[in-house]
Amino acid sequence: MIELRTLRQFLAVAEELHFGRAAERLHMTQPPLTQAIQKLEASLGAPLFERSSRSVALSAAGLALLPQARALLAQADALPALAQAAARGRRGRLRLGFVSTVGYGELPRWLRLFREAFADIELTLREATLDVQLREFEQNELDAGFIIHAPGAHPPGFERLKISSEAMVLALSAEDALAGAPGLDAAAVLTQPLVIFPRDIAPSLFDALLAFYRQHGQEPQIVQQAIQMQTIVNLVSAGIGVAWVPASVMAFQRAGVVYKPLAGAAPLCETSLIWRQDAAPTVLRFVEHIEQLMRR
Repeated sequence: MIELRTLRQFLAVAEELHFGRAAERLHMTQPPLTQAIQKLEASLGAPLFERSSRSVALSAAGLALLPQARALLAQADALPALAQAAARGRRGRLRLGFVSTVGYGELPRWLRLFREAFADIELTLREATLDVQLREFEQNELDAGFIIHAPGAHPPGFERLKISSEAMVLALSAEDALAGAPGLDAAAVLTQPLVIFPRDIAPSLFDALLAFYRQHGQEPQIVQQAIQMQTIVNLVSAGIGVAWVPASVMAFQRAGVVYKPLAGAAPLCETSLIWRQDAAPTVLRFVEHIEQLMRR
């Protein structure tokens, strides 16, 4: 094992090419420096310097060792700053999950600004529904995640930052008679065939939609289920049924689809960022970044 102190001694002699000046630079006397270099040469099995009574020069082995020694010492000198940056959440990794609906809002811009501000954080994105995210949290494969849920029904056991609350709107085929109506009332809408996501990917929101139907004396006529909102909207465009989507999904313009709000009170949904209480500093840095952007 070669100690860093020995490498620094070698580097001083290699740069000064004079044992006396190198000893002064290292704030030590010459004899211990000479002994240290001799021990290093013995451990390496090769002379590092060609010495004469008048000069000191690097040997072939010394020339080969010099750039490696400089690199190792530079890395060692950088360790405190690296550790401090990691402790402050400015370096490390962040594995971030997100549901597809978040992509229609501010998330792409937030991620770009985060990458620009914290280039030393390795950001990995994973599009995943709530059930998948919870499983990956349990397996320590995810650090934070954007989820969609019914108001106040975020999963327990997590820290949470509320991102948005929005009404759900109806996606209808452009050929549907309701698409041209000036306003939609619940009585006309709730009897239509429904395209919806499976309950296990967003149980609280699924249950809230069913409760909305039952409050109006109806049972939903579910004709098709799909996981991704893009797929749901595409199915609507084919005339398979209507679908409830967050208002932000209206940014997804699909030919043959019309988005319309309900005339009365509509179901609501919330988007939240969740993370574990014992999250890494990079997660807390990301949360702080999102909070700052939201305040702006």
